[in-house]
Amino acid sequence: MDFALSEEQELLQQSARDFLARECAPTVVRQTMATPEGYSPALHQKMAALGWTGLVIPEKFGGLGLGLLDLAVLCEELGRAAVPGPFFATAVLGALSLVHARGATAQQKLWLPQIAAGEALATLAVSEGEPCPTPAAIRTRCTSTRSSFRLSGTKLFVPDAHVADLIVTAARTRGRDADGVCLFAVPRDTPGVTVRPLPDVDQTRRPCAVELRDVELPKSARLADEPAGWRALSRVTDAACVTIAADSLGGSQRALEMAVDYARTREQFGRPIGSFQALKHMAAEMVSEIEPARSLVWYAAYAYDHEPRRAGLAAAMAKARLTDIYSRTTNRAVQMHGGIGFTWEHDMQLWFKRALWNRTAFGDAVFHRERVATLSV
Repeated sequence: MDFALSEEQELLQQSARDFLARECAPTVVRQTMATPEGYSPALHQKMAALGWTGLVIPEKFGGLGLGLLDLAVLCEELGRAAVPGPFFATAVLGALSLVHARGATAQQKLWLPQIAAGEALATLAVSEGEPCPTPAAIRTRCTSTRSSFRLSGTKLFVPDAHVADLIVTAARTRGRDADGVCLFAVPRDTPGVTVRPLPDVDQTRRPCAVELRDVELPKSARLADEPAGWRALSRVTDAACVTIAADSLGGSQRALEMAVDYARTREQFGRPIGSFQALKHMAAEMVSEIEPARSLVWYAAYAYDHEPRRAGLAAAMAKARLTDIYSRTTNRAVQMHGGIGFTWEHDMQLWFKRALWNRTAFGDAVFHRERVATLSV
């Protein structure tokens, strides 16, 4: 592979950066965070008009049919701007769950064009309290009748489910292993579905609890049966890890730039604090971690599309490394601000808190390093 972006990807990166600088400054992020929904429908529509919500959706369903590397380039810019709202839930989790649901053409025809056009929001419900996505952690039960399915269980930390039109839900029909896992398309307004937003430190995203009480679904709602359900879910969670890593890369770069800008202008003892050796070392350590890690994200995204056998390993490496770097970078950036960066009034707290969400979502660094050890054998 060529470890560089194509001309089209560089154009996407620059146009996204320019657009978000105009449309999603930190003041807009704060205003959006304060709304009950936690997102701006107008901004989401503008992003859809640019083709972002349909970036990885096949052209026959109204998308652009691009790859995960293109989506990772975009997610890096979204992380750089700390964009709030359901883009990750919809364009990554929801869209790719449907794309990988081979054999569920009716559901794809129904939902994918709406997602690409920005007319519908979607998300993925996997977690039931355990911090890491494993087959044994899925306990939501699915029973089958002659004409329908019935789902019962409680999902936790479902991103932006309170505004999603579609909640793709993982449930099991039998046992405790991967062979019993299926995926279902559950419209949020289905009787028996209750959604409750959960408090979270990062207010640019809204995790929710989704309770399913004897939710009756038609047979056509099954997106992937056993054992294809876990394989499809694994592909989606790998994509989630790569895009969270890309978000972390963009956020780390932004935190570094803010810290260096502050150190150049803030004066102590008659000179800029950036002239002190301790702060120079801190900034140098941040750069030395961020730049080599960029290739981890790009390779993980490339492997997802072109080297499926190595995709899980590469995704785990990128998720573990980049979220660690994001946490350390924002921590150092707060220190370089002398404490003011930790206050609500300073924008640095937006990225500091987003790094905390990225670190734990879809498995923390310990979980993914164990995956790396297992998959490397």
